[in-house]
Amino acid sequence: MADHRIAKIDLRVFGGSALTAEIDVPKGRTADEMSHDIPITYVPARNTIFFVVCAGLAEVLGSSDIFIGVNALDYSGYPDCRPEFIEAFEKMANLATRAGVEGRQALRVHTPLIALTKAEIIAKGIELGVDYGLTSSCYDPGPKSEPCGECDSCLLRRKGFRENGMVDPLKYRVGPASS
Repeated sequence: MADHRIAKIDLRVFGGSALTAEIDVPKGRTADEMSHDIPITYVPARNTIFFVVCAGLAEVLGSSDIFIGVNALDYSGYPDCRPEFIEAFEKMANLATRAGVEGRQALRVHTPLIALTKAEIIAKGIELGVDYGLTSSCYDPGPKSEPCGECDSCLLRRKGFRENGMVDPLKYRVGPASS
C-alpha cells in the first residue's frame, strides 16, 4: 500500500545558519575555501531532526529502512553527513525505539550517495533517468526559485556536470549553465 505523508518541520525556528536565518550565503568560493571549516550554510542538527522524525514513522509503519542522500565528499563539511554520525544515529535509534528494544525491528540507515563525488552522483542520476532540469539544491534561490549560480551548492553541481562532459540544464541567475 502506498502511503505519502508530509511532516512540516520549520528549522527557521532555530536559525543559526545562512539557510535558516538572515545571514548571507557565501558566494564564489574556491574549492580550497570550501574545504576549510564547517560552512555557515550548516543547519544545526538538521539531519538529526529529520532522522528522529523518520525513526518514529518507521517504527509506526514497521519499516526497518531509512534512506538519506547525505554526501561526505566534495567539501560539504557538514558534521551530520559523516559516516560516523550515520552509524551513531542508527545505533541510537535502535536503542530509543520500543520496536528496537523488543527486537521486533532493527532500523538500518542507507546512504547510497555518501562516498560518491558530485560527478559520480550526477552520472548515476543520468544512468537512472533523472531529469536534472527539474532539480536544484541552490542555497540562495531567486524569487522564482531560479538557482543563484554562485553558492557552494551551485558551484559543486556545475563542477559535477563539467567533469561528466555535460552542460547543466538549469538556467542560473549568474553565469552560463556550462560554467
